[in-house]
Amino acid sequence: MRPRPEPIHVVKERRDRALAVLVASVPYIATMGISFDRRGDELTAVLNYDDKLIGNPLLPALHGGATASFLEVAAIMELGFHILWEEIESGRMDADALSPDTLPRMPKTVDFTVDYLRSGLPRDAYARARVNRSGRRYASVHVEAWQDNRTRLFAQATGHFVMPDPG
Repeated sequence: MRPRPEPIHVVKERRDRALAVLVASVPYIATMGISFDRRGDELTAVLNYDDKLIGNPLLPALHGGATASFLEVAAIMELGFHILWEEIESGRMDADALSPDTLPRMPKTVDFTVDYLRSGLPRDAYARARVNRSGRRYASVHVEAWQDNRTRLFAQATGHFVMPDPG
């Protein structure tokens, strides 16, 4: 007899808890004012607008460093969430026992290239990362950021990461 599948709300709560612990383990995310919206296994990073993010007050435009940081955080969290979720679903990690001390190690950035396509406006920004390749040692991730219109990107980036030893 096959085991009954878990109710969807149980899986949703477990994913939300895993994401919350993962995000809380990186204090820089709160400093930047970044939050995450999770739908299924898809994460959308949200850079919540704050005046401190403006680099050129005459335009005004988001600072390039804030934009690059936002994109890198989105990429690393996408990778980290998938690593964490795989550990939970395989049974190697208990979602209820998660804490910053029990999380798997995060990927490390090797290089990160940002294309600034237009000025970031003084409003919330959104980003989604797509893992192009993820192996035991290396991952490649592409990230796209937009504000009002998903098809009108203001920045995009590609990053390469060293994956943590599972050990």
